[in-house]
Amino acid sequence: MTTETTILLGLIIGVILLVFLVVKTKIHVFLALIISAATTGIIGGMAPKAVSDAIVSGFGSTLGSIGIVIGFGVMMGRILEVSGAAERLAYELIRFVGRKKEEWAMALAGYIVAIPIFVDSTFIILTPLIKSVARNTGKSVVAIGIPLAIGAAATHHAVPPTPGPLGVAGIFNVDVGQMIIYGLIFAVPIMLVGIFYGKWLGKRINQIPNEDGTDWIRQDEEYTYQDFVKLSDERNKELPSLFRSIFPILLPIVLIFLNTTLSAFKITGGIFDYLIFLGQPIIAVGLAVIASIYTLASQWDRKEVLGRLEEGMNSAGVILLITGAGGAFGFVLRESGAGDYIGNSVASLPLPAVLIPFIIASLVRLIQGSGTVAMITAASISAPILMAIPDVNMVLAAQAAALGAMVFSYFSDTLFWVVNRSLGITDTKEQIMVWSVPTTLAWLVSLIMILVTDFII
Repeated sequence: MTTETTILLGLIIGVILLVFLVVKTKIHVFLALIISAATTGIIGGMAPKAVSDAIVSGFGSTLGSIGIVIGFGVMMGRILEVSGAAERLAYELIRFVGRKKEEWAMALAGYIVAIPIFVDSTFIILTPLIKSVARNTGKSVVAIGIPLAIGAAATHHAVPPTPGPLGVAGIFNVDVGQMIIYGLIFAVPIMLVGIFYGKWLGKRINQIPNEDGTDWIRQDEEYTYQDFVKLSDERNKELPSLFRSIFPILLPIVLIFLNTTLSAFKITGGIFDYLIFLGQPIIAVGLAVIASIYTLASQWDRKEVLGRLEEGMNSAGVILLITGAGGAFGFVLRESGAGDYIGNSVASLPLPAVLIPFIIASLVRLIQGSGTVAMITAASISAPILMAIPDVNMVLAAQAAALGAMVFSYFSDTLFWVVNRSLGITDTKEQIMVWSVPTTLAWLVSLIMILVTDFII
């Protein structure tokens, strides 16, 4: 058996083993990634000691670049979630966009709020607002809820410091600022899919909650927009101001963007060096955590603030382990030579290289359901392959891994149930129409954007 055959066999068996362990056994995806990495290395011809060293090196180097940012990001997200800042943003966006454009406002709310907050939490937090808008405008919760959910899913998949795309950026070793810029742009067409599809489906599933929000009625009944305005005025008295709500979100994005711009144009010296320092992701997101504490949690006592921050840190644990394990898997592929071998083979095919992570992410998502696991797995497998191919835009490839994981959310995805149960959708066919179809449309739009961008660049 040739060396190339051994390397390829190791990769194939490792990937099959990973899918089997995640889908069919009780083994957690973190352990499954480590086991698969070790199997790939051993079968691929690496010495046992070299395999273990590669796993440790890959795990450490990946978390060394983005682990702290993930921790800071979820801490800030927890403060935004509990303080009511996310809800305040949604109310203000609806009032800003105006009457009869609630779908646009909710999509924008999801787009912004899901940058620092997990998409499941974003939707749960804003579900009461969805019901309120539906009751007070006569629009179906489906027409209001789908734009919110797709807008949130778009930035959840594409924009750091959300842990998934941040982990992918770390595995691909790309600039976080560029990842944010690409993600914010790519998320806009995806958001539009949610708006127009939600409007269309809302006319066919015209479901509105009753006054106490516990049951659902299907009817065409007019409500006045002023009722919603009065309701939001009352609710806003209990919520933080718009500036305090949005400042912790905008601060790291602006700082990281400045860092990326100044670095790209090689503008240094004097104050620019300090701006570049403040725009380092670790510093920028760390400052955002401090800003969220002193703008949104200033009235809380020390014990409550620390408790909320630790709640965020607890939720980061699994993401950190999965991301680190994904980095370990990718490092083993590089050390075994699988990345170089497959990269050279793929380079000769009439296939855009950026489709490799997109296809892998899509397949893994369909097999096991979790979008985060799919994008981390796709990045782990494809990054070492693409590094061996010349002229590949690695930021675009990282986005391909993240967006490919949007395809056909169904029963094994927790967000499928969060969205449908929150909107009161119980019929299986309608559940698929409400969430599986729009995520697949979003995936298709993502594919087109990736191909067009790759062609232009």
